[in-house]
Amino acid sequence: MNSDQFETELTPRRIVEFLDRYIVGQDKAKKSVAIALRNRVRRRRLPREIAREIAPKNILMAGPTGVGKTEIARRLSDLVNAPFVKVEATKFTEVGYVGRDVESIIRDLAETAVAMVKSRMIEEVQVSAAERAEQRLVDALLPGSERRRSMPDIMKIFGGEKEEAPKPAPEEERARESTRRKLLALLEEGKLDDREVEIDVVESQSVGIPILGGSGMDSMGINIGDMLGGLLPKRSRRRRVKVSEARRILQAEEAEKLVDMDAVVREALEKAAEEGIVFIDEIDKVASRGGGGTGPDVSREGVQRDLLPIVEGSPVPTKYGTLNTDHILFIAAGAFSSVKPSDLVPELQGRFPIRVELQPLSREDLARILVEPENSLLTQYSALLGVEGVDLEFQDDAVAEIALLAERMNAEMENIGARRLHTMIEQLLEEVSFEAPESGARKYPISAEFVRERLEPLISDGDIRRYLL
Repeated sequence: MNSDQFETELTPRRIVEFLDRYIVGQDKAKKSVAIALRNRVRRRRLPREIAREIAPKNILMAGPTGVGKTEIARRLSDLVNAPFVKVEATKFTEVGYVGRDVESIIRDLAETAVAMVKSRMIEEVQVSAAERAEQRLVDALLPGSERRRSMPDIMKIFGGEKEEAPKPAPEEERARESTRRKLLALLEEGKLDDREVEIDVVESQSVGIPILGGSGMDSMGINIGDMLGGLLPKRSRRRRVKVSEARRILQAEEAEKLVDMDAVVREALEKAAEEGIVFIDEIDKVASRGGGGTGPDVSREGVQRDLLPIVEGSPVPTKYGTLNTDHILFIAAGAFSSVKPSDLVPELQGRFPIRVELQPLSREDLARILVEPENSLLTQYSALLGVEGVDLEFQDDAVAEIALLAERMNAEMENIGARRLHTMIEQLLEEVSFEAPESGARKYPISAEFVRERLEPLISDGDIRRYLL
């Protein structure tokens, strides 16, 4: 499917259907992010003059932990294959002391975009890289005539002259070419995979010097290898490996050579600027409680004001070049249990015009989370133990009982949403997992009675459950 066809089919309804495969409930949040994503497609089809003026509608999601806020943003980026970074706002609460510079968010996004584009371009050149790797393998398996080593003439080096290797005789050249063709045919058929061969593997010449301190310098560095370019000689190491392993190593080397890094960086910066998604979690942790003027709240408000420029749009220097944040989509999320979205500074509130409230998970939601999503929690555990020959059979009443107990624990203790299910399943299947390697292949039914037997004692003991559940 080409990009135009993909964008045509990327309707809000299709986006919501995709999110439904992984996330239970939260229909309002799914619709909001689906519309925000579709607006990007619409903007790209507008004339440049008006498209430049249309800013993304950033989203602020409020809701308790473990209800799907992060998962919605992550799955969204997977759907459109967009550069995506997730950061916690609490990392920036002590900027100027021990915290990170907020612009490091955008530099992380640039790194992600470069890695994505480079990975795609490497995949595109695999056929050519494989052909080149095979030619190098044939050279390694059929070494050329040994050259007589001598001290090079220093005047020839500075004069740009190169020593020419002696030309082989015509008969020797024909015989050699015939042998090369035979070896190449054997390589393609995989008949030489178990033979050992010596190859020269190029070692990385990357030498980084981190720059410490100074605004805007966080996580940046000087790479001596990049600065000096081809001036530093390439270091290689002789390795003796099997042909199958040598093919993989040489193909990776050749693919790297075939990729134009200048083109990678240009496309990556454009992709990050136009399609990048930044998810800022725990935004409520930097909200001022009641507007106090001293102490930690000063730091929190400072973080919010530091976030303002990149959220509203500004050029940020990265080691790949300047990345403009005008059209990056920002999604912020927080529990907002002790503060409200209105406790954020007014300027930052205005940069997140779309507000979505995610609902706490009910017992029915928890039961659906166990079985409905693609590769659901119970599917994962069944697959893990299936490797040992244990066939787990979760009965419907067992699923309902787990959801009931998880709801009870969330109500009586800290409400951690669907994350409670992971803890409870681990406790539930602890003995089964431990005995699985020795128990042999067999079916293992999980009933409501089994769930109560394993979990009820833990839930009833207030001291134990604080540590285990």
